[in-house]
Amino acid sequence: MTGPTRSAHVDTFARDHLPPPEQWPALRFDLPELQYPERLNCAAELLTHGAPGHPVFRTASGDAWTYGELRDRVDRLAHLLSTDLGVVPGNRVLLRGPTTPWLAACWLAVLKAGAVAVTVLAQQRPHELRAMCEIARVGHALCDIRSVDDLAKADVPGLRIVTYGGDSPDDLLRRPAPDGPYPAVDTAADDVALIAFTSGTTGRPKGCMHFHRDVLAIADTFSAQVLRPRADDLFAGSPPLGFTFGLGGLVVFPMRAGASALLLEQAGPKQLLPAIAEHRVSVLFTAPTAYRAMLESLDGHDVTSLRRCVSAGENLPAATWRRWHERTGLRIINGIGATELLHIFISAADEHIRPGTTGLPVPGWHARVQDADGVPVPDGEPGLLAVRGPVGCRYLADPRQREYVRGGWNITGDTYVRDPDGRFRYVARADDMIISAGYNIAGPEVEDALLRHPDVVEAAVVGRPDIGRGQVVVAYTVLREGAARDAEALGAFVRSELAPYKCPREFVFLDALPRTATGKLQRFRLRSGHAGHDEHARHGDRTHGADHTDRTEGTRGDPDDLR
Repeated sequence: MTGPTRSAHVDTFARDHLPPPEQWPALRFDLPELQYPERLNCAAELLTHGAPGHPVFRTASGDAWTYGELRDRVDRLAHLLSTDLGVVPGNRVLLRGPTTPWLAACWLAVLKAGAVAVTVLAQQRPHELRAMCEIARVGHALCDIRSVDDLAKADVPGLRIVTYGGDSPDDLLRRPAPDGPYPAVDTAADDVALIAFTSGTTGRPKGCMHFHRDVLAIADTFSAQVLRPRADDLFAGSPPLGFTFGLGGLVVFPMRAGASALLLEQAGPKQLLPAIAEHRVSVLFTAPTAYRAMLESLDGHDVTSLRRCVSAGENLPAATWRRWHERTGLRIINGIGATELLHIFISAADEHIRPGTTGLPVPGWHARVQDADGVPVPDGEPGLLAVRGPVGCRYLADPRQREYVRGGWNITGDTYVRDPDGRFRYVARADDMIISAGYNIAGPEVEDALLRHPDVVEAAVVGRPDIGRGQVVVAYTVLREGAARDAEALGAFVRSELAPYKCPREFVFLDALPRTATGKLQRFRLRSGHAGHDEHARHGDRTHGADHTDRTEGTRGDPDDLR
């Protein structure tokens, strides 16, 4: 598995735009489970597990799909993709919609047909969708009818959008399709299966390309070695399938184990607690923010069905871990992952958990803490977290590949300490990413949106510490002379440009942004809150924006990261 094998892709765009081999991280396949054959279709492999009559997906309304029904529906969709829709192996197919069994079935069908899945968030706005489609040269889209408006407004040249869940005779689920099984395309293990987008600190999305073998590797490492699910488990959680945290926790892991997943369209803390009780959920995936919120509402809710709780998306404070353990008797499995590495690579379960630490490298993964020159630092000293294993960063035609992969290691952008007992302890992000309620938000992207408003002359966006969310987004803005300092109107404008979780929760209006003599923005003054005392900003008017979203689920790192 060291060199590329014969690709099944007719459209070779994805493989053609992989980074050059010398820029790849050193891949490791240390476990017997990671010795995959050269020919592998991960969707076909996932669909082989689970007895035909065993439930695979459930919904809040009580509907249930069995493995047999899922296989039939995936085959029908794959037939439609290959015939009616003209999708050929290697084409990129965008998937958009709430978390439902049909979205999961579309994802599996795209991969079984040999195409490349590009799953995006239902929240993302037209210009965000357009950028991702342009970068990945997406030609096809399968979209829930309820999420099609912004995708249509993105006005992507040549994009063919097919909706599902509607009444039109052209609806994907109403089109006639050939009967019978669909033979999976004979993809190579290292054919690109999915492109997961993540925003960097510049705001330009990065496409992370992952192979068919990568999809199975995350199940055969973190899930099999740490989580250890059973066939009778019912998974549920908050992250949508557009986040790799959700894709793994709600589709790949349960299916690899022949288990079931409860797919919730609304999955905030207020929805999770009653769903756990009603459906007897046993494995839960969500962010620390949601665990903190659920602690305040545990009384009156039965969570005795839970046996496994997984946390990722932001640092899990020891106090939150202990409170959850005291109230439920459950030991939260903390973890860190990244879109670039697809899922969790440092974690611990059961007797290996030590509150306040992330844990140990997941079997099959290796980690160390190093300095900026790539030299490992002694235990107890902070440095950059470096990781390698069976999955690695491969950006789609992006020069930032050289920043993320150095000396064969994936550099996650986190500052960590390795304790003498071998456990890894999170210190901080090494960059300027804002981490709010489990979402990673690129400040420059929000600044760009603000600057599209005709009244905004300058904008700087930073994170402010917040007990409930870790950080909240604060926008420092300079308006044109005579413009009204209206935080509500400015917030509404940003929400029309970006996903709501990226919208600032606080606007600070200044006469000028603090800068050095050479004109460089002094972000440290904004983070400290001292900008309001600057002589140029003494007339600054602090105005708090509305609580624009009650979303608490998600992942850390560029919005799909699992830190």
